[in-house]
Amino acid sequence: MRIAIASTGLGHVNRGIEAWAADLGRLLADRAADVRLYKGAGPAKSGSERTIGCWKRGDARTERFLKLMPRWMAWRLGLGTGYEVEQTTFAVRLLRCLAQDQADLLHTQDPQLAMIVQRANRLGIVKTRVILGHGTEEPPEFLRRLDYVQHLAPWHLEEARRAGAWKPTWTAIPNFIDPQCFTPVGNNIRAELGIPEQALVVLTAAAIKRQHKRIDYLVEEFAHLRDVQPDLPVWLVIAGGWESQTDELVQWGRTKLGDRVRFLVRFPRHRMADLYRSADVFALCSLKEMMPIALLEAAASGLPCIVHRHPVAEWMIGPGGKAIDMADRGALSGTLAALLIDGAERAKLGASSRQHCIENFGHNRVVTRILDYYKFVLAWRATGTGFRPLGECKSGKVS
Repeated sequence: MRIAIASTGLGHVNRGIEAWAADLGRLLADRAADVRLYKGAGPAKSGSERTIGCWKRGDARTERFLKLMPRWMAWRLGLGTGYEVEQTTFAVRLLRCLAQDQADLLHTQDPQLAMIVQRANRLGIVKTRVILGHGTEEPPEFLRRLDYVQHLAPWHLEEARRAGAWKPTWTAIPNFIDPQCFTPVGNNIRAELGIPEQALVVLTAAAIKRQHKRIDYLVEEFAHLRDVQPDLPVWLVIAGGWESQTDELVQWGRTKLGDRVRFLVRFPRHRMADLYRSADVFALCSLKEMMPIALLEAAASGLPCIVHRHPVAEWMIGPGGKAIDMADRGALSGTLAALLIDGAERAKLGASSRQHCIENFGHNRVVTRILDYYKFVLAWRATGTGFRPLGECKSGKVS
């Protein structure tokens, strides 16, 4: 079984999707699987990695293309956003690799990339079957066009079924975490951040934007906490990827919170374990999530987690946190105040958080389930493998 893992943003974007691809590729290689990891930027770090040139979202040429292309035509061609342009240009080159490497299966969380490769498979261009790990909130009408979908939580699979979008070839397998990497024991970076060791630290790790991640809500609630508990030695740390709103939000947040906030834009993932160990509480303010890896990382690090009252988030934190109505102003600030004051409760929730995470989302168990799904996909109604190679795919960079 020859496996391909692909992420168009890996190497230039810091999100859960990219982290998932990098971790899955590494863990499959550790199990001696025949795997290739295809990414959109950066050097190939091992013999199993390939870097594929593409028009990246946010690049000058991508922005020029979006301005010049008539809107109606761009949307019809699936090139209406920078992310779509990135996926399409990546896919053209990826097909060459899949054909050259004789890949049996592609696993990706990039939805348009999955659709393009599935079409190529049906046309006989590649023999590769495609699994979409559904982490991007695609609508049912999009999902029902895909043969193989990995929903990240049972709730999402049932929601798709209720919407009339379900196939017997779909499954629900969660994201995973390495509890040996994300652990409460080890270094922290409080001194580097200029935060006292005796301080209480609230952390979030999410794209720094208003929509979806609701960083503005978090800042407002933290400001309210400071107003009602002025003597509480509390700091806020916001780590996440850059978005078009990020610079404005950072300036606004620093004006509102002064020295009590630290914004860590594009903070390197290999240092995230130390960052989690620098915190006392983790808060995620989005009202709906597919299955955020940052929440798993925080839980594995032994942090009590505060989330919105949604079935997926509640399932993820189990007994290791608080699920509240974050649509309500004041809900988060009140919960933070109670938890930060009560050290015994924080310790109890943190221990439960890590235990629940290890038992349900530890990488050994989840990756075994993923490999079982791969076998199922390749065995399901096996068809002919007629295809033609598209060209040369050299180790390292594909141009």
